[in-house]
Amino acid sequence: MREDGGADLSARRGWLPCLLAGAVFVVCMAGTTLPTPLYPLYQQEFGFSELTVTVVYAVYAFGVIGVLLLAGNASDTVGRRPALLWGLGCAAASAGCFLAADGLPWLYAGRLFSGLSAGLFTGAATAYVLELAPPGGASRATFVATAANMGGLGCGPLLSGLLAEYAPDPLTLPFVVHLVLVAVSVLVLLRLPETVTERRPLSAVRPQRPALPPQVRAVFVPSAVAAFVGFALFGVFTSVSPAFLARYLHVDNHAVSGLVVALAFFASTAGQLAVSRVGVARSLPVGCAVLFAGLLLLAGALYTDTLALVVLSALVGGTGQGLAFRAAMSAVAQAAPADRRAAVISTLFVVAYAGISVPVIGVGLLADPLGLEGAGLVFIACMLVLIVLAAGYLLRRPVRVESRR
Repeated sequence: MREDGGADLSARRGWLPCLLAGAVFVVCMAGTTLPTPLYPLYQQEFGFSELTVTVVYAVYAFGVIGVLLLAGNASDTVGRRPALLWGLGCAAASAGCFLAADGLPWLYAGRLFSGLSAGLFTGAATAYVLELAPPGGASRATFVATAANMGGLGCGPLLSGLLAEYAPDPLTLPFVVHLVLVAVSVLVLLRLPETVTERRPLSAVRPQRPALPPQVRAVFVPSAVAAFVGFALFGVFTSVSPAFLARYLHVDNHAVSGLVVALAFFASTAGQLAVSRVGVARSLPVGCAVLFAGLLLLAGALYTDTLALVVLSALVGGTGQGLAFRAAMSAVAQAAPADRRAAVISTLFVVAYAGISVPVIGVGLLADPLGLEGAGLVFIACMLVLIVLAAGYLLRRPVRVESRR
């Protein structure tokens, strides 16, 4: 009994660094979605349009894409902890901008720093969590990284929505709390070990150009379309859904707005976890079909002004996004040659984050002449066409993925 107890204690201690790194990952990603339920308040405070809301949101994606292209391999060069510490520094700078905000420039700066933090964390924190796992724990560590990434994105609007609704100073307290969490994360990170053994100076970091070797293209096309549509759905949910809920459904409770957005990210986590059971080859077309259903539900919600359909679209669309995106990542990674894999995956992320920014700005441009509902319906129609094209491509040329056991 004592030996078993000692083994259990040793196993728990072995997982502690991995879980702590996952918790730091959660804190950073939560900061990127923290302002979501607060956008209607900023609109009231500064008097800007829906287009401005979408541009403020999209600046985040430009920051992520910039880091992926210019310094996506930084943590491989200088080490995981320095890259993550820079990411936490950008997260703190983002919170500081929102705390100081007395006009739009501060919001743009805050979102840009937020994008920089996410760009630094996305690859580095995932690799760090996997490297800190005990031997034989790769599968569980993948779950920790997936849950930390999407779960953290879901925790941001949930936290700020609750604080904005039930605590004082709704445009201040969420960012103060996040700053405290970032400070604690820095202390945790400084106690964790470095996993990159051969580190080089910052000058060795080189920009990563998007890469698409010929053997990847057949898999990449439907994967990229599915990633684009899934991230576009998230972009619309996180940028304009609070305004839609308040204006058309008369949902003025910030906690409810935050919860609806959070549900999409939590559902994505569940969808990504389901890939291991469904299989990568089947998850991509199944994810496209579920994503299609989620878009139809969102269209129904916009057309009928029904809260239940908004919630269902978040759950179904988020699940489809999770299925499709993890399958897309796995299929593209396996198809890419080993010496080009990182560049190919970065290319997929660039397409995905373009999905967060470009369509969202389009919705903002159409919101004035067509109204928010009309702009949303045009967006959904375009995304449905894309997802149908991707599904049709997959039916003609199914993705073949090697079984790795």
